[in-house]
Amino acid sequence: MARYIGPKSKIARRFGEAIYGADKVLSKRNFPPGQHGNNRRRKSSEYGVMLAEKQKAKYTYGVLERQFRILFEKAAKADGITGEVLLQYLESRLDNVVFRLGIAPTRAAARQLVGHKHILVDGKVVNIPSYSVKPGQVVGVREKSKSLEVIDNALAGFNHSKYPWVEWDDATKSGKFLHKPERADIPENIKEQLIVELYSK
Repeated sequence: MARYIGPKSKIARRFGEAIYGADKVLSKRNFPPGQHGNNRRRKSSEYGVMLAEKQKAKYTYGVLERQFRILFEKAAKADGITGEVLLQYLESRLDNVVFRLGIAPTRAAARQLVGHKHILVDGKVVNIPSYSVKPGQVVGVREKSKSLEVIDNALAGFNHSKYPWVEWDDATKSGKFLHKPERADIPENIKEQLIVELYSK
């Protein structure tokens, strides 16, 4: 269950985006980390730009290199536009679906809830964050976990209508994964075509 556990503000500053959610450090220091971070930097090469986009996608979804490459190879063999299919696979991960349903405030928190067996898929406990949720499956909170403060706080005031590919039932604290999202509905600022070009080199 490998994951990135280093300083998140440093990653957010590297890309100039709050990829882990609200970031106080980034709002104060919106420039790359390091001694010369605030100085003018030389322009990145074409390869550097593509590599940075892949790194940003990996950090955003909390996926390490090997897992990311496996997903890319799977997307490359599937029907449809490779970059869009890759994002759909990432969005279908259980930890991401838990995050999109508002059960957890961040993907890292969602991953922890899944790993600690607080999450059900079609009524059964699934503790694998990378589990691929299929259209029609119901993702919910385990009965004895419904009173957890972290879940209550995350759900409080969460706008469940902002992601059209999931449907939330507040009475049961569960949501249905309706279908894989269209690219236009995925809010992440990722240029997936650059990732495709990088892996195609």
